[in-house]
This record gives sequence, structure tokens and C-alpha cells, in this order.
Amino acid sequence: MRRLLVPTSVVAIVMGLLVTACSDNAAPDEVVLLTHESFALSDGMLDRFTEETGIAVVVQTAGDAGSMVNQAILTKDNPIADVMYGIDNTFLSRAIDEGLFSAHAASEIENVPAELRVDGDIVTPIDFGDVCINYDIADLSARGLAPPSSLSDLTAETYRDLLVVQDPATSSPGLAFLLATIAAYPEGSSYAWTDYWADLFGNGIFVAPDWTDAYSNQFTLAGGTRPLVVSYASSPPAEVFFGELSEAPTAVMTDGCYRQIEYAGVLAGTERSEAAGRLVDFLLSHDVQEDIPLTMFVYPANTTAALPDVFIDHTTLPDHPASIDAQTIEANRERWIQEWTAIARSQ
Repeated sequence: MRRLLVPTSVVAIVMGLLVTACSDNAAPDEVVLLTHESFALSDGMLDRFTEETGIAVVVQTAGDAGSMVNQAILTKDNPIADVMYGIDNTFLSRAIDEGLFSAHAASEIENVPAELRVDGDIVTPIDFGDVCINYDIADLSARGLAPPSSLSDLTAETYRDLLVVQDPATSSPGLAFLLATIAAYPEGSSYAWTDYWADLFGNGIFVAPDWTDAYSNQFTLAGGTRPLVVSYASSPPAEVFFGELSEAPTAVMTDGCYRQIEYAGVLAGTERSEAAGRLVDFLLSHDVQEDIPLTMFVYPANTTAALPDVFIDHTTLPDHPASIDAQTIEANRERWIQEWTAIARSQ
């Protein structure tokens, strides 16, 4: 889910039109999957689908999730693919309003928790992840500081100049964290999210353009100066897995987390709707769902999928992650980002 949310460029539009021409000539035993740049499955996983069905999967990446959705909307009358994977709950309402998807009840949809599903099952939940404040355990200890335990703690003098966040106008986790603060400090309350962000800026937060800069440059674990960073609940097990460690060097503040849900759906207008539906079924199948944690470091939506030990041992999930319904996000997202930007510029 670590991808930018930027407007579709002229180049992307032209590329979309070129892909459309190619998609029109796709073989009848192929299905085209439109996805974001963070999509990954183990080598050979998609080959299993081909072996089971005789249908080859052509993966078409479209940059970040925002660009992918924009591209699909621009070409919806002549769709560039048969299936879309990777649209999340911050963009879903827009896509549904644009009529991008044909309803499809996936074969294992009953194994997906109700809170992840969408009315009418017009799209299928595939995975979820929680955007949370992560902290560098050793660095905070060296400073003699206890880790923060709540969003309100982040505005305290104790944590001045220690937090790095991402710009919600250009970053998916940045937007998710903004939404978490809006859920915690609603508009119209005596202390609204705009007040909270003014206090955060007053406490010396640093705004990075994207997750990569925040986590890989500004975060102390990577040699930066900020031991608090907006990242994911699955970042600690990723550190253990890739670093071949026995203990996670980071931990998660479970207050103020925001749950992102990613979906797959059959694109309306496809001439290969049956094959497209079978691919969606495959993405929710047991084998793929158990593959997802260690390839994309998100959680499987299918409750029958077992988690790898590194997730069980080194992840703490929030009991009550924040969420805002998709329609409310769609109606207010641009205004919220503009208001956040105005606060940032006034500092």
C-alpha cells in the first residue's frame, strides 16, 4: 500500500490508450489484471491459476492506486483490463459511482468478515492493513522516553521534533493518517482535527512526500533523526523478516490507526467476465491469501488463511482501528486535503 496518490498525467493517459488497444486484441484464453505498482505474489502463483483454468494472466501495472483508478475511469467505455486489484476504501466510492465494476460474488466471500465487505459484494476484499504510528524502540529508550500511547501524546513537548508523517496529498499512508485524525477529532467538535494538526505542526513534525522518504530516510532506524513515523502495523514483522532478526526493532502505537482495505473487482464492459470472475475467486482463494502476508506485507481478507509466524509473533493489531465510510471520504477528501495543506503552509 506504499504508493503515491497523484493526479493522472498526460503520459499516463496516453499509455492507457495504448494499453486499451493491446487489451482489445488479447487472446480469448487470457485475462488482463490492472493493478498498482505494489502488487506482488510469489513466483509461480499466477501460473497455478493458468494450470487450473487454462487462462493466462496478463498483469498491467498503472503506477499508484490513485493513478490506477483515474486511468480506469478515463477508459471505462473501452476498458483496458478485465479485473482491477488494489483499489482501497479511500477511493472505492468514486469508482462505484463511476460504474467501474460488475458485481461478482466470489466463491469464498462468506469467509470474509462483514466489516471488510461492501454492500452487494460489487467488489471483493482481498487484504487489509493498518496505518499506525511506528517507533524505534532503541532510540526512544536511549533518549529516556516512553513510547507515545495516544494521538494526543504526539502534541506533547516530550515528542517535539520526533515525528515524521507523509503528505496526504501525495501519499496513501499520509492520507490514511489524516483520516484517522479526522475520525478522532471530528469536524464541529470543540477540538477538531484542524486544531489537532495545528498543534502537531507547532510541535515540530516533519512532512515527507511519501512513505519511502519518511521510513527509509527520515526515520532513525534508517539513519534519520525522527524515531516516530507513520507506517504500518505490519512494518515490525517486515523488519524481522527482511533483516533476519529474532526481535523487531520497531513497535506500533495502536491508538490512531486507520484500516485500509484493498479490493478486486470485475471491470464493467469486459468481454471476458467469466474468466475475470474466476481470477477474482483465485485472489481470494486459500493459497493466494496465505501468500499475501510475506509478499505484500498486508493481512489476508479470507479468515481461513493462516498467518506466518513472523506476523503472529511481531505484530500488534489495533482493537478498534479508525474508519470513515467511503461516501463521506469521497464527498470531503479534496476539501480535507486542501484544508490540511493550508494549515501546513501557515506554519
